[in-house]
Amino acid sequence: MASYSLFCMGNPLLDMQVTNGEELLKKYDLKANDAILAEEKHMPIYDELVQKYKITYLAGGAAQNAARGAAYVLPPGSVVYTGCVGDDELAEQLKTANKREGLDERYLVKKGEKTGACAVIITGHHRCLVTTLRVAEKFEKEHLASPEVAPCIESAKVFYVEGYFLTHGVESALELGKKASEAGKVFVLNLSAPFIPQFFQVQLQQIIPYCDIIIGNEAEAEAWASASGLPEHKDLSKIAAAIATMPKSNPSRPRTVIITHGPKPTTIVSGAEPDAPKVVNVIPLKDEEIVDTNAAGDAFAGGFLGAYVVGKSLDECVEAGHKLGSMCVQQVGPQYKWPKVQIL
Repeated sequence: MASYSLFCMGNPLLDMQVTNGEELLKKYDLKANDAILAEEKHMPIYDELVQKYKITYLAGGAAQNAARGAAYVLPPGSVVYTGCVGDDELAEQLKTANKREGLDERYLVKKGEKTGACAVIITGHHRCLVTTLRVAEKFEKEHLASPEVAPCIESAKVFYVEGYFLTHGVESALELGKKASEAGKVFVLNLSAPFIPQFFQVQLQQIIPYCDIIIGNEAEAEAWASASGLPEHKDLSKIAAAIATMPKSNPSRPRTVIITHGPKPTTIVSGAEPDAPKVVNVIPLKDEEIVDTNAAGDAFAGGFLGAYVVGKSLDECVEAGHKLGSMCVQQVGPQYKWPKVQIL
């Protein structure tokens, strides 16, 4: 068995991506740049996409996208991912994409169940994500102790969990966070979407003490500030400082918070120096170079994690994230260029 450096966990989803989706936004009361869990009123959208639109099917799921990004920049056998899938064609498509980009998976497979899906509605440079988790939310904490997964956790130096997973899997996330903290390893959380800090604040409060690194974008940071009653709810450096200085289970390693902001500079704040934020500039793309912003944040996380695993400085990790994010938005969906481009 390979000795994995990076262990990732999240909701495996197959993306169903369509363009020119303005009518879908109106019909289903959706926002152009948002990520939500599907409610009952949204459920017909998946059949409508199949019947009326030309769909591009892409491997998805936030942590899985980031894991494939990290695997892309790291040597083979460096990254492993777990989540729950069904025994269906969607799961097979995910496995094919993972294999192409060098990611090993240790799925929990539920017989007779449907793999999760995400409707990705593109309008201009915006993307709206509407997710039906299906079997993804049936992940079991016991899977982490299975003979297939336990050795992967033992070998990993860095753990990464998407915020979306907290909607159903906080026990599993806490198990991983506690193991990382006790072993002096690094636990990374991505806020993932504004609705996580808005509606899952309790779960976030449970997991944050175990987080060594927290990644988010400006909308997620502002949602966290608003939900937490922080008065400076638009000042990204102050929001990052507030998150960085929250209580920590292993205080010997200060927490680092990284907030991306599209083409604007990325903010880095360490709990050791909360009043000394750093910024790393993004090399902007021309408007015509941007094809699709779906999973750009996941690609950033993947580049960051890949650089972090091999011991790069924080600035270098952020720059690697910017490079992979830039590559992602110049293609359709969360995939990476072949032959490989040098990122690290």
